[in-house]
Amino acid sequence: MRVAISLALVIASAARAAGATCESLASLSLPQAAITSAQNVAPGAFTPPSTSSRGGGRGANPFKDLPAFCRVAATLAPTSDSDIKIEVWLPASGWNGKFQAVGNGGWAGVISYPAMADALRRGYATASTDTGHTSAGGSFALGHPEKFIDFAYRSEHEMTVKAKALVSAFYGNAPKVSYWNGCSTGGRQGLAEVQRYPDDFDGVIAGAQANPRTHLNAWQLTIGKAALSDPAAFIPPDKYRLIHTAVVDQCDALDGVKDGLVSDPTKCRFDPSHLDFLTPRQIETVRAVLSPTKTKKGDVIFPGYVPGAELGWAGLIGGPEPTATAIDQFKFVVFKDPTWDWRTFDLDRDVAVADKVDSGTINAINPHIEPFVKHGGKLLMYHGWADQLVGALTSVNYYDSLSKDVRSSVRLFMVPGMGHCGGGEGPNTFDMVSAIEQWVEQGKAPARIVASHATGGVVDRTRPLCPYPQLAVYSGSGSIDEAANFVCR
Repeated sequence: MRVAISLALVIASAARAAGATCESLASLSLPQAAITSAQNVAPGAFTPPSTSSRGGGRGANPFKDLPAFCRVAATLAPTSDSDIKIEVWLPASGWNGKFQAVGNGGWAGVISYPAMADALRRGYATASTDTGHTSAGGSFALGHPEKFIDFAYRSEHEMTVKAKALVSAFYGNAPKVSYWNGCSTGGRQGLAEVQRYPDDFDGVIAGAQANPRTHLNAWQLTIGKAALSDPAAFIPPDKYRLIHTAVVDQCDALDGVKDGLVSDPTKCRFDPSHLDFLTPRQIETVRAVLSPTKTKKGDVIFPGYVPGAELGWAGLIGGPEPTATAIDQFKFVVFKDPTWDWRTFDLDRDVAVADKVDSGTINAINPHIEPFVKHGGKLLMYHGWADQLVGALTSVNYYDSLSKDVRSSVRLFMVPGMGHCGGGEGPNTFDMVSAIEQWVEQGKAPARIVASHATGGVVDRTRPLCPYPQLAVYSGSGSIDEAANFVCR
């Protein structure tokens, strides 16, 4: 309640400056915040700072088609050790009356300019944060527990409060609807918002949620150690395609149509013992990679890969070390030792330490999201079955942990053949923003979302994505490359 009142007061205060010019926003006073710049950007004139290269992009100049907007930068300091940078972009004209905050990837450390650009093109006022640091990895957290909290969840909430105030000041009206849109770390951030700050957003898109973070990283280290500690256990990346072909040959047709995709990997019981192009030791590695990560007591720490993701295994077991994201979590956050060696990782001992140290800071796994649902909030999740970085079943597990009453406001779409947040052999391009807009604003829950796959820029397959646990089932006639010939059931 205190958070909601605080947010209302900030917005009300900002609204008193209704109709402000872009430049005048520089003098707006917001709690625990300093606005560092406010300037108009002409159509197609935006150039991101060179330090933002980790934010990705769409070609040589992915911003040349942007409309004019007011660009506001601010530094937030909710604690004495906080240094949270945010940007808020406000359309100069054609504002749709709504707000969309966008998430980050990995350890963040940069503003997500490409995602902001996508929101701006749709007429949204939008915001992003570097989450309170500028490093590419987790070194910022060493000796700075408040900065780690900023990264885990506080920066996103503080950004949202201040961004809504700026929207109110510039347009004279608060946004009528607010959305979160993020994938990977951004998916985890979205769940943290739903669980911790249920009134921040009306709709949340959470893709490929990298969550629970400590267990995800423990799994990544476990399979990395299994594949990389012993040279005899290492599987050369040129073998991944052969393994994948064997998986598809065995499990492709389980859904009733032979289309080169494993549409429901949970039904695929792949046995690698017949892979004669691998040594017995390498086959052990395949078994480890395709098995849930468990303690000696049998407790499942993380569900791991499902069959069908083999083409992307290099990201976690391609060497020479496990993923740096996981190493940094244990090096700088769990053990607070820059010299920590991943080869010493012990699952039974170290994951317990990680959970104790974290104490619920980074893991967004609370299923009790009734406050979010009570005010009409909608949660739209998606995850590629062939995700090469975050085992896809983690999203299924979170959905299954929700009560039936809560699930009426949650939809999960599992995407056959799609990798981490996109890419892959399956239909991997779809519009989640329109889906959640219709759900929140028109009360129409998504019953199917059409996804497409393109080769060389030409669409060669469409397929409906179905709300879990439904699957896209071939009607029995027509092209298997056309969504119209499939039903969800």
